[in-house]
Amino acid sequence: MSFAAEVKAELCRPALNKKCCAQAEAYGVLLFCNQFGDQVRIVTENDSLAARLPALFKKAFRVDFDRLPEPEATGKRVFGITDPAKLGVIRDAFGIDTKNMLAHHINFAVLEESCCRLAFLRGAFLAGGSVTDPEKGYHLELATSHFNVSREAHALMQECGFAPKQVTRKANYIAYFKQSEAIEDFLTGVGAPISAMEIMNAKVEKTLRGSVNRRVNCDAANLDKAVEAAQSQLEAIRQLEQTGLLDTLPDKLKETARLRVAHPEDTLAQLADRCDPPVTKSAMNHRLRKLVELGRGEG
Repeated sequence: MSFAAEVKAELCRPALNKKCCAQAEAYGVLLFCNQFGDQVRIVTENDSLAARLPALFKKAFRVDFDRLPEPEATGKRVFGITDPAKLGVIRDAFGIDTKNMLAHHINFAVLEESCCRLAFLRGAFLAGGSVTDPEKGYHLELATSHFNVSREAHALMQECGFAPKQVTRKANYIAYFKQSEAIEDFLTGVGAPISAMEIMNAKVEKTLRGSVNRRVNCDAANLDKAVEAAQSQLEAIRQLEQTGLLDTLPDKLKETARLRVAHPEDTLAQLADRCDPPVTKSAMNHRLRKLVELGRGEG
């Protein structure tokens, strides 16, 4: 199951207790579905929404769908209402006057309560929404073919504390979020807090992975530098040995050369501890640099 399907499944789990919220949710579905005019046509591939729609419209309007998908149907499932009497009941619930209305608008009078506003947005997302898997990115959008509805839904979301951006894509008007925090807030508000938590967890995991990768890359770079430095030191010591200069060096430098040859993979700290008596990393680094300079004839 995709992340978007999981989100819609969570949104469909709560019981339909309040008629006002059921009507608001159905209102969101109708204004963001495939067709709402001389008929209602809702097409969905989501199992949870397909199971919820009949109960939702029964609770909201006391009407049944005239067209239902087959019980065992998979893929796209179509729900339809064509009966004029049923359509009249739905229009009356939202004060829709087909004779004088040129385009759909949101009737804010039926969304006065905050619970109803969030229920409307829940229905809008169920019918016309999508969300990206947080493992891949952050994007949530609601799409409708009604320009006025999109503009008014944007205002409604702002009143609810959300701040989506808007864009037009072909014949659809889109309200969308690109920030993970905004998506978390929206999903929590409309009734999907578990999904919001999944986004938070995915974000934390990404941050940790990024931190670990940066640390690994840094450690690898430091290791490369250490290996390169050790190779230069060993080469310098070989040069000093071949020219007979190594035996003429002070005892501290001869001890350092002996330890580096015996322990080519040791760090500065490890070599410093092996000295008798032990010295500081700074002192060991100074001695090794002196050996490199002498091996190159710079001393």
